[in-house]
Amino acid sequence: MAVELYNDGKHVCLAFYDLVDEDADHAVQCNQFLIANNGHGALIDPGGNMTYSGLIMAMQRYFPSKDLDLILASHADPDIIASMNKWMVSTSCKVMISSIWARFLPHFTSGRDYTSRIIPIPDAGMHIALGDCRLIALPAHFLHSEGNFQFYDPVSKILFSGDMGASMLDHREALHAVSDFDAHVPHMVGFHRRYMVANKVCRYWANMVRTLEIDMIVPQHGARFEGPAMVKRFVDWIEDLPCGTDLMTQASYRVP
Repeated sequence: MAVELYNDGKHVCLAFYDLVDEDADHAVQCNQFLIANNGHGALIDPGGNMTYSGLIMAMQRYFPSKDLDLILASHADPDIIASMNKWMVSTSCKVMISSIWARFLPHFTSGRDYTSRIIPIPDAGMHIALGDCRLIALPAHFLHSEGNFQFYDPVSKILFSGDMGASMLDHREALHAVSDFDAHVPHMVGFHRRYMVANKVCRYWANMVRTLEIDMIVPQHGARFEGPAMVKRFVDWIEDLPCGTDLMTQASYRVP
């Protein structure tokens, strides 16, 4: 099932929340995203083998997979890009990922040389042409991966934030935007304390995204934040959250 995040008749942003089997308790819920503009398409964080078949079938109603231009990968975790080999075989798309992960991607393939179809994103980020629009790859390093990018769509004013903003929900709960931020915090706090590397980079990230006009933050796990007020609540919250190495002590590093 696709959720239409934005549609002005020419530019469409879709989210797929339910492609991980609802009975697969052993697997974390993941969201996949499609941006289509003027006959061109990009998938953001298409996922692993668990999501490939469902995604390629679900997207056909909105955009033919054979015409896919790009896969945009926030980082190199399996739930982000492990299905890469299938996309490389079934489409002629190119894959964009942090320059520090580009040479690791062949480990997700059958061994064929796809070098010409892998585009490394420099640490500073870049603009990405898609049809008549230009997406922005925003640096989000160590949030949580060493080389990490988020993708901002200036047409829809949506920030596809990867693991930043993730919440541990099943797909039925993830379908809906966050309505009560305080009640939502318990679904986020454990994940962010463990997976975000340090509050220092959270503060840098908050300062960066405040310079953008963001109407929606859509993470790769869980529910989205809709409207400037809810976006602000999340940015203010993460800016002040101790996490990662902030919480480590010598007691964390002992021989068991």
